[in-house]
Amino acid sequence: MPSIKVLIADDHTLVRAGIRALLQNVEGVEVIGEASDGRAALESIREKRPDVALVDIAMPGLNGMEVAARVTKEVPQVRVLMLSMHANEEYVLQALRAGAAGYLVKGADTIELELALKALMRGESYLSPAVSKHVIADYAKRVGGEAGTLELLTPRQREILQLIAEGHSTKEIAHLLKISIKTVETHRSELMERLDIHDVAGLVRYAIRVGIVTSEQ
Repeated sequence: MPSIKVLIADDHTLVRAGIRALLQNVEGVEVIGEASDGRAALESIREKRPDVALVDIAMPGLNGMEVAARVTKEVPQVRVLMLSMHANEEYVLQALRAGAAGYLVKGADTIELELALKALMRGESYLSPAVSKHVIADYAKRVGGEAGTLELLTPRQREILQLIAEGHSTKEIAHLLKISIKTVETHRSELMERLDIHDVAGLVRYAIRVGIVTSEQ
């Protein structure tokens, strides 16, 4: 039986090393690459085409959910298993909306990681037992409208929203994305208009509520 080819994306070196070490003990799994941030993960996934990408939800610059959304659109044969420290329903819901095939809490046992990989390879979804499906359903009913507003934004606007929420200036964002300051300002104005939020503090609060960034960041 062919091995399951896995790529690990996490901005913590020790976490990547730990996951790699765990997977070396799982029969039929081969780690074919690592990435330390969202942009590198996306590039590596495009190039290496793993069967499953283990993607940290809270990477700087381009978060795991945005990586999942782009992978789902560009290389849909790659299945994304989201990794997170949080079992918060808002993060789970956003990950599923983004196209992630599974959601695994980082405190999970090795056997759970193995089960998740095999489920994804069978074309199934996987949620950590720590995540209650009933809680997700309730949350979707309660705040689905607000979470759905993210879909009004373009991928570039979501990217800029994350960078704003991480505290980057307009000039820094322009440099990171290799676009003009005027273009950044245009995107910011448009996303403020679409979200009906008209100050940076409000954008940051919104980004935290819908899981684009975590409050720890």
